[in-house]
Amino acid sequence: MPDIIEDEELRDRVYVFRDRPDAGRCLARFLKEHLQFTTPVVCAIPAGGVPIGLEVAREFGAPMVPAVVRKLRIPWNPEAGFGAVTWDGRVLYNEKLMRSMRLTGKEIDAALEISRENVRERLHKFTGDAPLPSLNEREVILTDDGLASGYTMRAAVEAVREQKPLSVIVAVPTGSLSTARWLAPFTDSLVCLNVRTSYSFAVADAYKQWHDLHDDEVVTLLRQAKEEGLV
Repeated sequence: MPDIIEDEELRDRVYVFRDRPDAGRCLARFLKEHLQFTTPVVCAIPAGGVPIGLEVAREFGAPMVPAVVRKLRIPWNPEAGFGAVTWDGRVLYNEKLMRSMRLTGKEIDAALEISRENVRERLHKFTGDAPLPSLNEREVILTDDGLASGYTMRAAVEAVREQKPLSVIVAVPTGSLSTARWLAPFTDSLVCLNVRTSYSFAVADAYKQWHDLHDDEVVTLLRQAKEEGLV
């Protein structure tokens, strides 16, 4: 089982990063110190993973692509999810949670259709429906702004694995210890700078400045990556 690579000085601290770009730069430097890459490509999960991924891509001079994943929203609590849908149509369910909530087939199908449509819309917005580059024989660095439940990232890992990369590295500025432990066996390396052990976990608590990133901001960042040759 891969170890969780963390910055032990940041364990259980809050408000350790100024904002997402600052967190991305810290993560990029940490990755460069602790791992070696020859053919890296950054797959950034929109929205929050894109400013993180851009800083990592800049550090390594690596291409960055959006890895569009959307959670399956719980009907009465849309901020939470019972699974995720990936850019290639893959679906990952949190079956234990689904059983505990007694979701009906109709509720599941409705949430799935909404998420699939959202993935299609975001792929069009972020890529113009251009095909994503092959990840075969590449070292894939998957980024997000944090790990909460981990199902979005787990779905992304499975979608990336399908393309037979050299390795899959999950890299995030902050995350729940329980989630990191659950996710690590599905990766080749899991890097999480600010690991937190408390039962109550919120990604936003790692950031002094936090806002929900709008899709237009993501488009701007992807345009910057293209202008810098990080495609």
